[in-house]
Amino acid sequence: MPDPERAMISSQRDHGGGIDAAILTYGGHRRDWLDLSTGINPEPYPLPQFCADDWTALPDQSAHQKLCVAARRFWSVPERAGILPAPGASALIARLPALDAPGQVCITMPTYNEHAAAFRAQGWVVTDGGPAQARVLVHPNNPDGQLWQSQDADAPLTIIDESFCDVAPAASLVHLASRPGCVVLKSFGKFWGLAGLRLGFAIAAPDVIDRLAALLGPWAVSGPALRLGAMALSDEGWADTTRARLARDARRLDQAMIARGAHLCGGTDLFRLYDVPDAAAWQHRLAQKHIGTRIFPYSKRYLRLGLPPARGWGRLLDAL
Repeated sequence: MPDPERAMISSQRDHGGGIDAAILTYGGHRRDWLDLSTGINPEPYPLPQFCADDWTALPDQSAHQKLCVAARRFWSVPERAGILPAPGASALIARLPALDAPGQVCITMPTYNEHAAAFRAQGWVVTDGGPAQARVLVHPNNPDGQLWQSQDADAPLTIIDESFCDVAPAASLVHLASRPGCVVLKSFGKFWGLAGLRLGFAIAAPDVIDRLAALLGPWAVSGPALRLGAMALSDEGWADTTRARLARDARRLDQAMIARGAHLCGGTDLFRLYDVPDAAAWQHRLAQKHIGTRIFPYSKRYLRLGLPPARGWGRLLDAL
């Protein structure tokens, strides 16, 4: 009989992570695996001591407002733009197509696949170029790290996904968020390394923020996420130190991979994209050592690696 757990995992959309599926093939336990298949900071922001109210009380407006103030300051949000916290950027991605009647949306490929899936689910036609009533710019792009320019935000509804832009704040296009029909997305899980917290943000004109808030409903963000988000977004010192460390580690990973025959294609300081002769073979060899990496259904040569934690470097270098 077919394994229902294996069938469920294989039917999911292509993403990083998925260590449960890798364990089915290569064995081990989660604690045995070094997961480099995501672009999540391996040295996360330190967790505070939560209080009972964080868990037991409905999230109140003052905590919500404190988080918004910290986010506005950290990302230099335009005064005329609003900001909306959400339970992860993915929750916003799923709702953004509802901002307009279905038509054509331009999503330049390859890129993060949830945008196209969300638009198709709501009746939109996804194109890879040409004029359209909506456009999605993943900035920097996942997986190649391409940066877009202000003039690329040229559709009546333009979504700029800056989930990985906190490693390069000078490149941010957040200043466009006050334009009618322009929505900038931010993710808390990548740079701060706390993907399990489920916290993301939409930044846009106030009328767009109001419509998204109505789609999300009340109490969308948990008490712990409100408190921790406000704390982390106010910690500029941690952010500066982390950017410097990530940049050093990205260069170190490049040197190790290039020395073993890989060619750098791009990426960010949270993940690197390499061209190798047989990406599936590289992934297989590393998975045998319980190291997770990312390959893509549209390329036989693309291999993407996130950064290992400090304790994981020796293990990765030995496996390579």
